[in-house]
Amino acid sequence: MQRLYPFLFVFLWSTGFIGAKYGLPDAEPLSFLLARYGLVIGLMLVIALATRAPWPKQPMQWLHIGVSGLLVHAVYLGGVFIAIKHGLPAGVTALVVGMQPLLTAVGAGWLLGEKVVGRQWAGLGLGLVGVALVVSGKFGEAAALGPMLLPALVALLGITIGTLYQKRFCASFDLRTGSVIQFVPTAMVTALAVAVFEDFHIAWTGDFIFALGWLVLVLSIGAISLLNLLIRSGSAVNVASLFYLTPLSTALIAFAVFGEKLTLTAGLGMLIAVSGVYLVARSK
Repeated sequence: MQRLYPFLFVFLWSTGFIGAKYGLPDAEPLSFLLARYGLVIGLMLVIALATRAPWPKQPMQWLHIGVSGLLVHAVYLGGVFIAIKHGLPAGVTALVVGMQPLLTAVGAGWLLGEKVVGRQWAGLGLGLVGVALVVSGKFGEAAALGPMLLPALVALLGITIGTLYQKRFCASFDLRTGSVIQFVPTAMVTALAVAVFEDFHIAWTGDFIFALGWLVLVLSIGAISLLNLLIRSGSAVNVASLFYLTPLSTALIAFAVFGEKLTLTAGLGMLIAVSGVYLVARSK
């Protein structure tokens, strides 16, 4: 069963762009995320108390789990949602965030002492080329949106540093109580940002409620729990390489759900990226 976790994670994580597409027209990006975080905290707190899940015993454990949550959730998701809300195509956003495995490979050697062999570097390079081919048709749409690359770059740094930080300082924690500890500081920082930059505008339409429910249950609980399990059991480089598959999976879902076109170039890119991830995963 555990062998299926990476594939399930990629699929669930990919649906985040679909959920954002449904919900963002009816809400400001940080307000959307704040509502999402509040529901996740409430739900996971009830689960943790009902199941008597263990809480961390040391104050530093609380701190490390909270910091990892700020980076993986507040910084990454905030950057992605702001970029998409203000017009950066999801494909370009995915490509920017798709550089994460390469940055993680550099950081893994420096912070974690993980050795990245030549075949892994080759796989990481192939993965980046493949992702670029998949979203190559989107570059024209983003020609006038250069400034909106900034939040996407911030998101890239957040997910990269957050993954490395969690692997280094708090790789293992209870998923029930750990989720609460991760999302509480995330919600607090996001609430401050909403107070400064937004009006907490949300139109509670059917599309928004569906998107919010999907992102809470499937992404914030399902996909994040799988990500935490993968970080706990695998190397940082191998886990990061899975993010190369996210734009590919997103493209396939968008094709099935929204009828978006898939070109021959995109198909070739998918094959190249999958080959790259295979090289990384096989190089241990």
